[in-house]
Amino acid sequence: MWPPASVSSVDSIDSVSAFGLARESGEGIDGQRGNPMRVLGIDLGSKRIGVAVSDSGGLMASPYEVVARSGSETLDHQRLIEIAQEVGAERFVVGLPLSLDGSVGPAAETALAEAHRLGATTDLPVELYDERFTTVSADRSLMERNMKADARRRIIDKVAAAVMLQAWLDGKRASG
Repeated sequence: MWPPASVSSVDSIDSVSAFGLARESGEGIDGQRGNPMRVLGIDLGSKRIGVAVSDSGGLMASPYEVVARSGSETLDHQRLIEIAQEVGAERFVVGLPLSLDGSVGPAAETALAEAHRLGATTDLPVELYDERFTTVSADRSLMERNMKADARRRIIDKVAAAVMLQAWLDGKRASG
């Protein structure tokens, strides 16, 4: 599964993994009957990493933690792996910040490279998912709750990770 073949559009990114959800048949998101799994959503930023986690049934994503960048990517990845172990996650879904036209720009290249390095440090699968507009969506949602800018800044990364992960979960459910 890793690394993905050529990533040049949303279609190729969405097809990196070919499994789906099938709730009616009792299958978990790993396609095994009675064996649901948690997924960790990761929003990579230059100063912070937003982390979200799915419920074990793969239906709902929740904000989990904001990891402040330590200055050491190795330490940052170790923390992500620790979180995966804490919550029993069996897969990472890393947000890919594609350009508005769906192309892979500098930000996406950086995320691709880091996702590849994360994949090299863990046995868990690492999948990429289009994260365009997740931070905007998360910020609007927090503003609707009348949160002040300072409070929003402290949690926006994990909320954006949850928005991205929820879209991934919904997409898997729809395709299954």
